Amino acid sequence: MINILNWQEIETVLLDMDGTLLDLHYDNHLWLKHIPRRYAESKNLPIEVAEAEVLGRYRQVEGSLNWYCFDYWTKTLGLDIMQLSREVAHLIAEHLYVQEFLQTLRSWGKRVILATNSHHQGIELKMQHTRLAGWFDQIISSHSLGFPKEHPDFWQALQKVESFQPAHTLLIDDSLPVLRAARDYGITWLIAIQQPDTRQPPRNIQEFLSIPGFQQFL
Repeated sequence: MINILNWQEIETVLLDMDGTLLDLHYDNHLWLKHIPRRYAESKNLPIEVAEAEVLGRYRQVEGSLNWYCFDYWTKTLGLDIMQLSREVAHLIAEHLYVQEFLQTLRSWGKRVILATNSHHQGIELKMQHTRLAGWFDQIISSHSLGFPKEHPDFWQALQKVESFQPAHTLLIDDSLPVLRAARDYGITWLIAIQQPDTRQPPRNIQEFLSIPGFQQFL
């Protein structure tokens, strides 16, 4: 992997958080299992009915900022999403070799930016339960820019707060729509994560250069 990338050409490394640096199992469990279960309890519904209703609401806003917004779901579902997030926070975990990779980027003098769709409250919780804090030159949530990373305007807005040269930038992300948007913006170096959720099988990704894990860099 190190031989495939021209690290001398890469000045800025943009890193996603959920599914990239962190195991997506936590988020999948929270949003697909724990929240529907608590919704069923709050509405006195059978779990199958609650799951169908909650997942249907998810699909209505998929790919928008509301999809990632704790405030939106707290209001929409009548649940304290931050409290529910804390209830299963023991599942928050880094992918293997993330610390070693971040340390390597630092030793190479790269500018390292965390660019995530995660809500600010989610970022704070995950920083409390991992060793990620302190590695980044800047942490940017799409909620502060007004567009999700899948939207082309996100990259224009990011450029205004974090000047970077697309030709000299690497993005590592688990989301193919995000990688496509970055490619359309002109970012040269793009890597997809094959296994965002370690409880799910790896994906066969043909569209982008992809890696099974960060050991590929070490």
